[in-house]
Amino acid sequence: MAKFLLFPSSIRIHSRFCTASRPFLPIPSPKLSPLRRNLSFKTKTMSVLSESPNEKKKKKYSKVAAESTGSIPAAELLGVVELAAKAGAEVVMEAVDKPRNINYKGATDLVTDTDKMSESVILEVVKNNFKDHLILGEEGGIIGDTSSDYLWCIDPLDGTTNFAHGYPSFAVSVGVLFRGKPAAASVVEFVGGPMCWNTRTFSASSRGGAFCNGQKIHVSQTNQVERSLLVTGFGYEHDDAWTTNIELFKEFTHISRGVRRLGAAAVDMSHVALGIVEAYWEYRLKPWDMAAGVLIVEEAGGTVTCMDGGSFSVFDRSVLVSNGLVHNQLLEKISPATEDLKTKGIDFSMWFKPENYVTDL
Repeated sequence: MAKFLLFPSSIRIHSRFCTASRPFLPIPSPKLSPLRRNLSFKTKTMSVLSESPNEKKKKKYSKVAAESTGSIPAAELLGVVELAAKAGAEVVMEAVDKPRNINYKGATDLVTDTDKMSESVILEVVKNNFKDHLILGEEGGIIGDTSSDYLWCIDPLDGTTNFAHGYPSFAVSVGVLFRGKPAAASVVEFVGGPMCWNTRTFSASSRGGAFCNGQKIHVSQTNQVERSLLVTGFGYEHDDAWTTNIELFKEFTHISRGVRRLGAAAVDMSHVALGIVEAYWEYRLKPWDMAAGVLIVEEAGGTVTCMDGGSFSVFDRSVLVSNGLVHNQLLEKISPATEDLKTKGIDFSMWFKPENYVTDL
């Protein structure tokens, strides 16, 4: 059995992390998770996308997952990832029904003491187990040795605005990259609502499958956008990219079963992996928003690309994840809109990639 250093003794595992079938174990065992036509925004009539409803095969896209986990066995790496995410989630659970101390990064971009406390305990778990690994946290930025092959991408509270209002969805998201590609991931999602909060834990490792509360999960088999439930998100910068996505939201609302905006990227992607929605897209996410979710989707059988259809990395500024069967149909609308943004000078180059961090991208 792989042994991991636990988080501080002051942090306890909450009973609400238990599942009906198996309680949470503070020391994970490897056995727990073996781990183009142009877009027209003015039309008021319903358009039908051109992909054949009977298409069963998925177009092949580049995989986002790391080909290996390097010198660290996948089960060991995933065990620490899950432990770190649950440590952060315990902090969030203790605060979830209490008054918030809210500060602002921008006019509407919130940060709470809980974000910072959650990141602190996550960092301690990672450092206790892998002292030489590089870390990129939403609150703390870059920590560690840039010569490391491993980069931890930590969102200690994805969906802070939802948390601040006591509104689901929000989550703790921890993903680790090996030479720039996702190797292991865990997302602890908070479900329910005030006075009845609970959690479910998503996890995945490269070539090890995706799981929710220890049970293997798979994307949906829906192969038509017209029969799909979709999800998107909107950032805090209200510029051309924001406006374009508003129009995409309207367009897909016309032709699908609906488009939701939940406000937590890691949760949105986990829902695609769980098979309860067919796709999710968004501009200008950060590595800590995506590193865990994209791996969970891919390991659940889904497809991950940029919004122009190109190969994806967690340092890119757009993402489209889907069950794979509707991916091409979605790109018929999303790709031309994204290409149009490029002609307007919107920057889609990589960002938040640590200087000197070596990748296989």
